[in-house]
Amino acid sequence: MPINQPSNQIKLTNVSIVRLKKGGKRFEVACYKNKVEEWRNGRETNLDEVLQISAVFVSVSKGEQAKTDDIMNAFNNTDQSEVVRAILKYGDLQVGEKEREHKLAALRKDIANRVMESVVDPATQRQFSIGIIEKALSDVGFSVNPSKSEKSLVLAAIKLLQDHPSLKIQRARMRVRVTIPVEDVERLQTQVHEQAALVEVSETHDALWETTLQIDPSHFSVYKELLKKECKAGRLDVVNHTVTATAVADTTS
Repeated sequence: MPINQPSNQIKLTNVSIVRLKKGGKRFEVACYKNKVEEWRNGRETNLDEVLQISAVFVSVSKGEQAKTDDIMNAFNNTDQSEVVRAILKYGDLQVGEKEREHKLAALRKDIANRVMESVVDPATQRQFSIGIIEKALSDVGFSVNPSKSEKSLVLAAIKLLQDHPSLKIQRARMRVRVTIPVEDVERLQTQVHEQAALVEVSETHDALWETTLQIDPSHFSVYKELLKKECKAGRLDVVNHTVTATAVADTTS
């Protein structure tokens, strides 16, 4: 005798799921992933375009729909459209294991590239290859936390490399230009120059004195504070965010 599937079970495959835990219960809706993002950004307003099926589930993978009493207790509402909107707005979009691994790999690659652009070999002031950076990050046990911003991950990766002897690195210098009125030069020139890793050029144009410097990125805020406190008519401009030695091409005769 054939076994009849319960009427509240609907089998779905190849779906994206938005899940919300509320009132001690789990609620899910089956969606098209790209449409979820469009709906949250306001570019899509038609729920029929977002949902693969207009139903609220306890488990999409098992095809088990939520009971009306549970929906009422959790949302104080049984209007399916309103409940679905709440799940879409506040729920978590579930990501498959392969997709998660792909995203983590891509994020790790982006971080390695940004680290490569931000550091140099202190002996040569040249950038390392991406391969060297990736190996060094692996050697020091750097792991990607997708809940953190990419900027914070890059800074954490750089600090980890600086604290580990596997690779000697240095933050690439910034090139900045400080401009102040000539009447303030005698009072401020020493303070401006003493924080610099390298003073490239200083010159006077009309009533303004300009000096171009290479500085450690951590000193940028020091210059901003100096000008704010000592010379409100002064300016600090970034010429280059990273300065590295120019690679010399090998030549053969």
